[in-house]
Amino acid sequence: MCMFKFICAITTRALFLLVSLSSVWRVTYVKQDIKYWLLTILFLPLLVEMIITLKRRKGQDYKWFSPPIFLFLISIIPSIWILELHHHQDKTTDNLCKKLDSWENLRKVITLNETLGNLTFQSYVKNLNQVLSTVCSNDWILALHQILLLLLIVGKWLLPLGGGVTREELSQLLLIFVATAADILEFTSETLSDVNVFSRENSPQLVYIVLAVWTWSMLQFPLHVSVVNSKPDNEGEQEAGEVSLLSKYSKDMWSIVETLFIQDGPFLVVRVIVMTYFDVFHQMLVFFAVKNFLVVILNLYRLVVICQDSRSRAGRGSAIPCV
Repeated sequence: MCMFKFICAITTRALFLLVSLSSVWRVTYVKQDIKYWLLTILFLPLLVEMIITLKRRKGQDYKWFSPPIFLFLISIIPSIWILELHHHQDKTTDNLCKKLDSWENLRKVITLNETLGNLTFQSYVKNLNQVLSTVCSNDWILALHQILLLLLIVGKWLLPLGGGVTREELSQLLLIFVATAADILEFTSETLSDVNVFSRENSPQLVYIVLAVWTWSMLQFPLHVSVVNSKPDNEGEQEAGEVSLLSKYSKDMWSIVETLFIQDGPFLVVRVIVMTYFDVFHQMLVFFAVKNFLVVILNLYRLVVICQDSRSRAGRGSAIPCV
């Protein structure tokens, strides 16, 4: 079992590094500047963390916070920023690339001119580089977004459990990750597609706003506070001393905080800005804005219910202050 955890810890971080390396390669290709390989310096903290974790904790993750996921985000987010900004500023190659919007186009992209048996290693690498470079920038960026989110879910599943984290809590966390990833991908893809509506002198503002909110929302993945218990339930201790509202409903409170200030709250603000300041209006934008509004309202309602419940308990003699 110890060896299995060790292998899972190494495999997960190797996948993180591989995806980050592919994003850096794409940046150097579109920018045509080898100095962007310096982005690989951002891989060093993840390598150091892997060595320390494997040596001191046998690959085991932490309870409330996941350093490898956080460092993975640090290693890949700058590359995605550069690619997104470059794609917005330079769309001259869009008509020359191959879009991955059909099975036929996909077969054309992956079909090599020579058979694999007749290729040397150097020729194969060169041919593979040409094949990958024919894919449209927008498809490349979307693929990185998708792979990033999927790898965050699979990576958390593969990482050895932190001390005190149960399998039930891990399953809940993974389900939350899936829903969160779907919302984040929908937010970035739908909102950034609206950039094409604006003129070039106005649209960069929206790109920076969307990328900033997207980066902020990604901070949910290293944090596990909304699922993992802050302390074990002990009814005897709760009856003996006072229990604060935050301690009693810690998971609910953190879930509400994440929704209001990290995900649906910022998403709603951005969509309102897009509709009002940038004067963009279409059916899907309105639908998702209404969805974010409902989620925010329902979480505020949940907060009120928790406060009222704690006050009713205090009125019946239970010492749970609503502060």
